[in-house]
Amino acid sequence: MIKLIASDLDGTLLLNKAQTLPDDLFPLIRELNELGIRFVAASGRQYPNMKRLFAPVASDISFICENGALAVEKGQVLYQDRFDKELANEILTAIIEKKDAEFTCSAKDYHYLMPKTESFRHYMVDLVKNECRIINSLDEITEPIMKLAVYESAGLTDEYVRYWTGRFGQRCTVVTSGNDWVDFIPFGTNKAKGIREFQEKYGISPEECIAFGDEYNDIEMLKAVKYGFAMAHSKEKVRESAAFTADRVQDILEKVIRAKGNMEEVI
Repeated sequence: MIKLIASDLDGTLLLNKAQTLPDDLFPLIRELNELGIRFVAASGRQYPNMKRLFAPVASDISFICENGALAVEKGQVLYQDRFDKELANEILTAIIEKKDAEFTCSAKDYHYLMPKTESFRHYMVDLVKNECRIINSLDEITEPIMKLAVYESAGLTDEYVRYWTGRFGQRCTVVTSGNDWVDFIPFGTNKAKGIREFQEKYGISPEECIAFGDEYNDIEMLKAVKYGFAMAHSKEKVRESAAFTADRVQDILEKVIRAKGNMEEVI
């Protein structure tokens, strides 16, 4: 029987670059809770942003944030990873020096930004609606850093991915996140770490878990459960890491609810 369901956001629950969750998701999460099935939102996004997106059910779900660097439940931090400060400064300097590249630097309650353009500031603050602290110098970064991300305004290309991976991939995990972002996270930090945290806390086995994802930063999570669903539109390597594919998360959730968590009736 299923006891835990985890889902990525961008490209999985949030399709076509949407910045609000579909209304039909919240009743499904409530029904899952009534069945004793825990829902976990797992994203590269910051905690305040995720909490806002899930506002109608935020007190009833768990969160894996910043690609697994932070796990939160009912406002309580279960763990928080930290990025090496010297390496973080090297990466941030490289992003600042690269034309058309922007960064976000993740502290627990906000992102540090040093926007090169008004359009990026508007995107992060007004459209994505992240909690942000605008800085003028890297010296203003005083909080522990969990994750760094580079935003390529022209969109990611294989060349950009090779550039960032080649430059820093020997010192931290470098992974794509969506169509425009590359994330830098400490080795050992990923969404599967958050999944294991909740599995251990509640005595849930991988055979009792479902996960949904669409990007390379979801692969470890999809492999950490028996019922991993890659979105049908995801890249081939992501689909290869999952046991199943799905066109829409809510369709699978509805089936799980009808089957009262019995996956034999779902698949």
